[in-house]
Order: sequence, then structure tokens, then C-alpha cells
Amino acid sequence: MIEDNIRVLRQAAKVSSNPDYKIEKTWCVIAGNADLVDEMAYKAIASNHSVNILFREHVILNDGNIDKKFDFIMLHGNAIIIDEYKGIVAQCGGAYVKISRKYLADEPNIMVLIAPEDTIKDTVSIIEKSKIPFAILQDSQTTGFIDVDFSSEVKLPNFIKSALKPFYNANEVVLSTILISVDDDDNVEKVQSIATSNRIFVIDFKDIVTEDLS
Repeated sequence: MIEDNIRVLRQAAKVSSNPDYKIEKTWCVIAGNADLVDEMAYKAIASNHSVNILFREHVILNDGNIDKKFDFIMLHGNAIIIDEYKGIVAQCGGAYVKISRKYLADEPNIMVLIAPEDTIKDTVSIIEKSKIPFAILQDSQTTGFIDVDFSSEVKLPNFIKSALKPFYNANEVVLSTILISVDDDDNVEKVQSIATSNRIFVIDFKDIVTEDLS
């Protein structure tokens, strides 16, 4: 984190000393509990249009009698500010991946996958066994609290649910966010199909980025 802060300060110094310096724009995806994503959404809104919210999702995944709840948000804007967010997210126990223009220009078929860590690992294994050439460029896991609750199908009095909930929350859910590159265009739909069938959220950058990266 110290290295990240030093890099941000160097970039800021470069901007202030060179009036012709063009600030690079970049993307990031942040995942975690609702409080963390609320905080990062607030920072983006308060950035005076330097960072924009592309979208935000609130997710409830049913796993038997349990609902796993988390949020994620995608941001685009000033790379210096988005670099600062990495340290904030880490301190709050969230997951963070940054997608630079270089990745998009140099790597084929960029996608971000978001899901509980065990689901991500199982899906990566399935993709590998399917002999689909791909690479994990970044991965990040939450270390903070992800909300776990009883599903609506569990028929128990509310006071019993409230008494039991801490025991389920103690069984911590780790959320994983990975940035991958799929080598061949023909395999993109296969990867998406494998991921979505395992209830993984997929962000395909071909659907996001419309600007010329050359």
C-alpha cells in the first residue's frame, strides 16, 4: 500500500509540474459489502465528474437455506483518483481490480468475473479442463464482512433467525474478483456460458468500451 501511495504522489507531482500532461483514464471494479460500495459510490459522485459510475449491482445468491449478499460497482475516470481508491478498498476489506487502457490494447477479450471464491476456483478449473486458452491477469479477494442471511424459504420465527444469524455470519464468505483474458474470440461465449451457469457475474469489456484505444 505504501508503494501505491508513493506512485499516486509521483503522478500528482507530474501533473502539477507539467501543464501539458494529459491525465489517463482507466476503469476499476470494486466488490464487497453494501457499506463499502456505498462509500466508493459517494467518493465517485463527490469527485466533480473526475470519476463516473458506469453501473452498480446488488447481488443475492441463494445457497440452500442461506442468501449470500454483496455489491459491486464499476467506475471509469481519472487514473490517479482510481489508484487512490485501491488503498481505501483494501483498508475496508473489499476486492479491487483495475483495468488500464494498456490491458485493453494488448490483451484479447478482457473480462471480469465476480463471485464467492470457491465458485470462482471451481469455474477456473472447468475452463482449464475444457482446454480453453486463457490467463488470469489480476485477482483480488475480500477480507471484510459479506452479509449472510436466511433465505425467505426458511420458515422460522424472526427471533430465532436473529439468534442464529451470528453463527452463519461467523462462517465468513470470501468474495473473489478476477480479471481474465481469453485468447481466442471463438471461446469467449464458451467462457461466458461456463461462468453464468455457475452463477458468476461476467463483465465483458467489449460491451463496455467503445472508445478507440489505439
